[in-house]
Amino acid sequence: MAETASRSGASVPVRTSAPAYGAAAASAGTTDSADTTDTTDLIVVGGGPAGCAAARTAAGVGMRTILIEPDGLCRTLHRIPALDNVLGGWTDGRRLADSVAAEIRATRLCRLELGSRVRDVHADDERVTVTVTVAADTPDAPDACGSTKTITAPYAVIATGVAPVQPADAAWITAPRGLRLPPLWRADAAADVASRTILVLGGDRPIGTFLRAHPDTGTRLLVAYPGADAYKTEEIRDDPRVTLLPVRHVTLTRHGPDGVAAELTCRDGERRTVTADAAYASIGSAPAAPGGGLVRGGDGYCRPADQHPRLLVAGDLRGARFQRIMTAMGSGSEAALQAYYASLTRPSATEPSATQPSATEPSATQSSITRPSVTRQP
Repeated sequence: MAETASRSGASVPVRTSAPAYGAAAASAGTTDSADTTDTTDLIVVGGGPAGCAAARTAAGVGMRTILIEPDGLCRTLHRIPALDNVLGGWTDGRRLADSVAAEIRATRLCRLELGSRVRDVHADDERVTVTVTVAADTPDAPDACGSTKTITAPYAVIATGVAPVQPADAAWITAPRGLRLPPLWRADAAADVASRTILVLGGDRPIGTFLRAHPDTGTRLLVAYPGADAYKTEEIRDDPRVTLLPVRHVTLTRHGPDGVAAELTCRDGERRTVTADAAYASIGSAPAAPGGGLVRGGDGYCRPADQHPRLLVAGDLRGARFQRIMTAMGSGSEAALQAYYASLTRPSATEPSATQPSATEPSATQSSITRPSVTRQP
């Protein structure tokens, strides 16, 4: 261990003996024969804002990470055309995503496993074991399509996020069998829905993002949403382009190139028919947890306090009410620091506190923790 001074003047113990990863090195961690097992300090599952923040924070304290992502880094951010709630002056999701991805690729202690899909996550008293399948050739894993291997580490951050919900997944919608509506972020206000009326099923927050990204569009939105989405509609309630339709149930009776029609059972018991030029989904998201040892709640989310102490859940996978870019980044950083401080205290078969996520600093009752020293500024 060596100590590096932070900007605040506090010295934090940092590992100095670990080899570099990524763009700075050709190898990462310890690899067994036939390249079937890799070992690292921290496994990060998911390459969104939470996973990238975890990897970057871990590298800052000298931890080697292997970040596993089946697609591209921060792929969901590319779908956000307008930002107004992220520090740093970012107003475009694509630019933020490109910046984060470039920084992660340049992080010496982070190795990327892009194109790999996690099949199973298992934790025991000593380590976490993740089984992955390389789904496609990528620059980070050439000619490895279809191969399977395991990755082990003392801890893992699970930040796989959420996936869009379709009408068939929502009990309050009846739709033709097999119908898949495009998510609202795919609507092109300049051409696809310009000066048209579209029916939006669900009141999830991408509606507000769409309206901010296209302030001059003549598109009219008919937003049919259940009671559970009422708090999400506050930001669009006063937009003159939006008609809010609180419902108990929606039945899509027609959907095709000639338009859509739906029968609504409103929350006050009234029944009405609405027609539109097109329909899009903004129903929400469902947790996309990997298989294996994660404990899921009744809503499918993986609450951090319910997990094995070596599995640290971060980002949108934690719950529905904290799905923001900044909260995802913060939780990813906190999870990485929790793994770091736990590894200083009990580096072998012992466990961190089961109340994760907690404050990044160790508890005052844990006297065995190696605490950072503090250097006072002159």
